[in-house]
Amino acid sequence: MKAIADRMKGFWRNEEGIGTLEIILIIAVVIIIAFIFKDWIVKLVNSLLKKADSEAQQIFDR
Repeated sequence: MKAIADRMKGFWRNEEGIGTLEIILIIAVVIIIAFIFKDWIVKLVNSLLKKADSEAQQIFDR
């Protein structure tokens, strides 16, 4: 049991593990922000795609 506890302590003290934890936290925050602003993001993307479609249509109509 002590060996497991020592390995766990070593894992948390290892700086490479901290980098992984930071990345996981950043991803979680991005997902939460995306979920909060989901409707706004969908409207923005749809607007951009419609504009790109109309611009492309103008190019091909020439």
